[in-house]
Amino acid sequence: MEYSTAHRLAQEIRQSEEYQTYHRLKDEVMSDETTAALIKEYRKLQVSLQMAAVSGKTPDTDDMQRFQGISALLFGKPEVSQYMLAEMRLQQTLADIFKIVTEASGLDMNIPGLG
Repeated sequence: MEYSTAHRLAQEIRQSEEYQTYHRLKDEVMSDETTAALIKEYRKLQVSLQMAAVSGKTPDTDDMQRFQGISALLFGKPEVSQYMLAEMRLQQTLADIFKIVTEASGLDMNIPGLG
């Protein structure tokens, strides 16, 4: 199989508006150590709460309150909110590309959200 098409796709992704915006905002937001630490904790709590929900467990009340508090702090800052939205847009673009490639392969990946 020839991989040059995949490398061209990678280059196009790096040149896309979604990629450029995400990385510009990421560099700005993550340069603040406090904000970077809050984002790291936000993501950790987000995964923990999602895993509890998927496994049918009741989310930890303390984790839920911490997540809500950190969310309010982060999304209260316009630059952080813009960064998080840019990240979601890039993730959606990559998910769309993955879906196209997966469909072309004929594999049934059974990944929620891609169907």
